[in-house]
Amino acid sequence: MSRDGDTAHTVGTGREAGTGGHRALVWRELPERPAAAVLVLHGGEEHSLSRPGPINLPGLRMQGFVRALRRETAGAGVAIGTVRYRHRGWNGERADAGRDTRAALGDLAEELGRVPTVLVGHSMGGRAALYAAGHPNVTGVIALAPWCPAEDACDQLADRDVLMLHGDRDRVTPPAETLAFAARSRAAGARVCGYTVTGSGHALLQRIGDWHRATARLGAGLLGLRDLPAETAAALALPAGSADALALPLPPQPRTPAPRPTPTALPTDA
Repeated sequence: MSRDGDTAHTVGTGREAGTGGHRALVWRELPERPAAAVLVLHGGEEHSLSRPGPINLPGLRMQGFVRALRRETAGAGVAIGTVRYRHRGWNGERADAGRDTRAALGDLAEELGRVPTVLVGHSMGGRAALYAAGHPNVTGVIALAPWCPAEDACDQLADRDVLMLHGDRDRVTPPAETLAFAARSRAAGARVCGYTVTGSGHALLQRIGDWHRATARLGAGLLGLRDLPAETAAALALPAGSADALALPLPPQPRTPAPRPTPTALPTDA
């Protein structure tokens, strides 16, 4: 996987059953005493046992999100990592990307302790993030054009903040399936807000700046580093039976948003 132009720090022992010693967690930003974390997960294929190569386009797509998250959380003690998959595919019941994500979360918890963690995933990575969100460190998920088959469970999302963004021109992962999954997740006890990115398709190329900036700002909001947008906060407070605010139009994201307070490190255990 591409390394964003900086030195990546890989840890992990593959403790998830069947990972065969694969090292799934790769740090992109590792403060001295992290108090929170973000894991970024790229997309993949429905079926493939081949290994991602050194030039991995789904991984390259997520570099802009890593950079945006790094800028948004600078100075706040937030570790940022990516998940390195063993295989390009989900591979049916094997759920390889989901298991790799669980393994990475296990390594993260062992190294950092019980820190609030937000998962950010695109396409298959969104599915993996939703799949692994039952880990006790995970407090929130941002799923970007996620792959949400009707058979996937959502009970693991109870008491999590779940933000789902999907382009209305997506022809790869149907926006209607994301909408249905969002409604099921809310009914299962998740706090959910959904956004429609008008004019954008699955590759996120249209309105790419809006995708980057919205994801970084929403991630910082979920970690308590800035206020969430009013409509997001209102959606997360809706009751389980509500069908509202699952497809809000994503507004343009200005390059220079309203100023947030000077970053201060999140509290850590002594």
